[in-house]
Amino acid sequence: MTKLNQIIAIEKSVKAKAARSLGDAGRELAKAPLLSGISRTYQPKDEEGEQLPPESTKVQRRVEEQLREVSAAMTRLFDVTATKDRTNALATADITVDGEVLVADVPVTYLLFLEKQLAELQSFVKALPVLDAAESWSFNEAADCFATDPVRTVRTKKVPRNHVKAEATEEHPAQVEVYYEDIPVGYWTTVKFSGSAPAKRVAQLTERLEKLQVAVKFAREEANGTEVVDETVGAKVFGYLLGG
Repeated sequence: MTKLNQIIAIEKSVKAKAARSLGDAGRELAKAPLLSGISRTYQPKDEEGEQLPPESTKVQRRVEEQLREVSAAMTRLFDVTATKDRTNALATADITVDGEVLVADVPVTYLLFLEKQLAELQSFVKALPVLDAAESWSFNEAADCFATDPVRTVRTKKVPRNHVKAEATEEHPAQVEVYYEDIPVGYWTTVKFSGSAPAKRVAQLTERLEKLQVAVKFAREEANGTEVVDETVGAKVFGYLLGG
């Protein structure tokens, strides 16, 4: 059976790993170019038209992917801390959300820890990149991210034209003015990609975090805290937070 001193010995390194994962994810998601992608293909207007190669940039970071990585690291931290706090607990309280017990018999020391972690998660969620509301997005299974509908635009080429201002005479040559006319020569088809999250998804996460924070505060008021018992609280918490 795991001893309390063994849990304490690994707690610091587990906490550092979770904090690093949360910080790294926040920094990566703050880099807008990593969440954006694009695909452009070109079609000349006719067979003699100039051939241009397609252009594309892949989405390198996705909100849901980062959420899963943060969840995995913080689940371990939640479990280790819960085990330590359970050992010292004398009295406990349930975390109840919407009338349902999410986590039962939670030690008061763990409730204090959970309050702090949920506050950090709240800051992380508030900073999540949201899809541009000016575009119409749908999830693209092939790209594993959101994409816009294809937009077709015309590519033009400037072609010189002559305008005769004055016809030639026996005494003077013709007066000719050169101007340029934009002539359609092909079409670009553009699709934008993004690893950002829909505003509705971020609002859902924010609402669930706020409910959890209120539930934890109520539980802390009732709870106080005893022996080593392995806990798997993290999976339940993140199952609720990240659930569809």
